[in-house]
Amino acid sequence: MDETPTWTTGTLTGNSEPCFSFGVIADIQYADLEDGYNFWGSRRRYYRHSLHLLQSAVEEWNKEGNLLEFVLQLGDIIDGFNAQHKTSKNALGRVMKEFKKLRAPVHHIWGNHELYNFTRDYLTQSELNTKSLEDHIFLGSAAKGQDSPGDATAEHYYAYHFSPVTKFRFILLDAYDLSVLGRDKSTQKYQDSLKLLKEKNPNENLNSPTGLAEPHFVEFNGGFSQAQLDWFNEVLTFSDRNEEKVVVVGHIPIHPDSTDDSVCLAWNYKDALSVIHSHQCVVCFLAGHLHDGGYCLDSHGVHHLTLEGIVETPPGSHAFGTIHVYDNKLVLMGRGRIPDKVMYYTKYEDKCKYNCL
Repeated sequence: MDETPTWTTGTLTGNSEPCFSFGVIADIQYADLEDGYNFWGSRRRYYRHSLHLLQSAVEEWNKEGNLLEFVLQLGDIIDGFNAQHKTSKNALGRVMKEFKKLRAPVHHIWGNHELYNFTRDYLTQSELNTKSLEDHIFLGSAAKGQDSPGDATAEHYYAYHFSPVTKFRFILLDAYDLSVLGRDKSTQKYQDSLKLLKEKNPNENLNSPTGLAEPHFVEFNGGFSQAQLDWFNEVLTFSDRNEEKVVVVGHIPIHPDSTDDSVCLAWNYKDALSVIHSHQCVVCFLAGHLHDGGYCLDSHGVHHLTLEGIVETPPGSHAFGTIHVYDNKLVLMGRGRIPDKVMYYTKYEDKCKYNCL
């Protein structure tokens, strides 16, 4: 287990106490396999060591005490190679065993690697469905079409919201609602997703962005259905009306400037951004998927933070963090590859401070 450097919140936050804190971790992609490489063969992946990094992250979070309200696991909890080796359930069991040692609840996002290993029906019935933690205060008309977690079908999306404290809300989105991964081929969403993907990507290998005008239209990405976007809009309308601040969470980034390439973006990221920018309440969008991480502050004052991935973190380093929530800012205390960052709620201040389009 690697040694995590010690740190204090005082250097960034002064002596004031945050309202609450939450943990963030992305792209664990555990497999009981020797080290390998990414899709392009350019980056080393530490499949077996990722479990040790999760263990030490849990130990560190448990030291933070009652201030830590919850942890967000941003998707790709186990690697797709588990499906090839028929070890998916065992690998998931080992990872979940470590998360159960955490003294705070965990909210799970689904990424492409969840869908390489399991069908959406399986995930709906699994421990990776944390929709039971949803806040049921708001139920808009679009949300009423969503079945309860135990009754969800392959046609539905996995999205929910919760409020850990008054005036603050988190919304978890399903970035693979439109996708050919994990869905039964007989479903309408599979057919619609395949049609869209092939219209945008004529390559024989649908994971290849070669020659594409829109290189993010690859199979390992996905998108949001109109039904989910309508639901998202209703929840944000509720938050606007109640003067809440909102953090939105999804596996795939939705802003081009929050990635270091043009590939790792949700298919219809512009639609999701349009919904967010039509509301005052959103202060931050959190994502994984891009293992190098990324950040920008957009023209509407929304912070887009993409977390570095555990699976490409070598021994001797780390890649998780704790975000402390204040009345006027979010303060990320990162470990290892994840740098510290202060994110002020600038949309409530002078708009000339915005530094990315």
